[in-house]
Amino acid sequence: MALSDKDKTVEIFTVEDEKYDKSDAIHFSDALEKTGFGIFNYSIILLGGVVMTCTLYETASVGFILPIAECDLNLTNRDKGILSTIGYVGIIVSSHMWGFLADTKGRRAVILPSLFMGCAVSIFSSFSPRFWLLIVLKFTNGFFISASYATFFVYIGEFHIDRTRTGAIMAASCIFSVGAMLLPVVGWGVINQNWSLPLPFLGIVYKPWRLLILVCACPGILAVIILLFLPESPKFLLSIGKKEEAIKVIKKMYRWNRKSGDLQINDIIPEKDTTVQNLSEPSINTSSSLLKAFLNTLWKQTVPLFQKNLLLSTVLICNIQFWMYVTIHGMFMWYPFITDIMVNAMSSNSTSNATRICDAVHANQLKLVTEEDHHCVEQLQDKTFIYSVTMEFCFFVGFIIIGLLDRKVQKNCILFSLLFVFGVCGVLTNFIYNATVALIVFNMFFLSGAGIQVLSGITIELYPTHLRGMAVCISMMFGRLGGVAGANAAGFLLPYNCELTFYIAGAGLIASAFSTFLIPKVTHSEKMVS
Repeated sequence: MALSDKDKTVEIFTVEDEKYDKSDAIHFSDALEKTGFGIFNYSIILLGGVVMTCTLYETASVGFILPIAECDLNLTNRDKGILSTIGYVGIIVSSHMWGFLADTKGRRAVILPSLFMGCAVSIFSSFSPRFWLLIVLKFTNGFFISASYATFFVYIGEFHIDRTRTGAIMAASCIFSVGAMLLPVVGWGVINQNWSLPLPFLGIVYKPWRLLILVCACPGILAVIILLFLPESPKFLLSIGKKEEAIKVIKKMYRWNRKSGDLQINDIIPEKDTTVQNLSEPSINTSSSLLKAFLNTLWKQTVPLFQKNLLLSTVLICNIQFWMYVTIHGMFMWYPFITDIMVNAMSSNSTSNATRICDAVHANQLKLVTEEDHHCVEQLQDKTFIYSVTMEFCFFVGFIIIGLLDRKVQKNCILFSLLFVFGVCGVLTNFIYNATVALIVFNMFFLSGAGIQVLSGITIELYPTHLRGMAVCISMMFGRLGGVAGANAAGFLLPYNCELTFYIAGAGLIASAFSTFLIPKVTHSEKMVS
């Protein structure tokens, strides 16, 4: 296929278009198999865990910051809603572009610079003197971190064979869970301190909540350092016709894992889902021609996802991703707020064992309306952080279990179980009057987020190499839309109709659970060249 004779040309070749000497060539999956599983794979897995941790810290930390920064920045409820979701808006706006660049320029080529820029912007936002500037910087931060999170799933998947791919993603998710468990610990250690540092040249008083923003940029810096030592995806290199470079990467994997000898490979046969693209430079250098070429190529990368053979899969994956993010990112923005209210209600009420979550939320809203002087929150209750650590530990255990089940149970069944069971927990939250049990079920509700990694594994297997990055990024874009919708809907509904918030989110997860059985199942034999 070609855009035009004048613009950038994109030629597509299938595996069948190229002839291979069967006696001298080796299938791509077999080549990966020969590299073994060792230090290189562990490094990729570590990178994945740190990248996911970076994304979580940059987005979820806002939930801990909002109650504390309210008075410093003179935040209204509307301002809180904007600040809690503006990072997701940046992610949504950039997702399509990053997916295109990941499929045309490379996985590593996208992750490395975007991580660096995201960290730099986050550091600057820590010193923001005005609310509007913090909004701009958080939007920009979301714009950049969108690339690393979505592209990572493709990057780690393409260094592993079918048998180890989901296990590798789940192992990275376990590292992510450890990082997630540390977030409330870090939040407790940083936010709940009584100190301030006047910075008159910036017109601000530097307080612990600002330091938390700075600390949350550290995982991104670590990810950049790790990625400097890792190569581009060999499968992507094959897809753009750079066979020699792909062979070098595979040999590097072999040396890292085996520690001795060299892998003898003269030729590689790509998997059947690998479409070889030949990208030539545009012959006209005007900005209009470059823009036209970019948009035309972007269109050609996107349209196949919504054509007949992939349309149903794309719609289902985007819908499931949307509802998972409504919960794990949208409603989670209010997790510290709700948990802190419940902990306060339990400590101040002698009949604390008869407190529903929504009753506590309504009581808090009534208190705010009737009080003349609004009390500024300087610290969060210690138990709020304890409940958060407990939930993240459950994520850690869950990822281990999913990794062990992957070889024995189909991913669709695992995803169904996660969405259905924890969706039911969301609905049951409205019917539990024991405060302790209610908080436990409330925490279980968010464990549906473990399905994001499972769904990403399904997506990687379902789409061909040249569309894989775009598919993951578009599904994540719909997920972030769910995060924005969930955070704003919860902020609007919780004070006035708290129960409806949990009914909608729970029902969305349950409906998504049943739709998982409509997603096609891909077997290993379908990916290989006959």
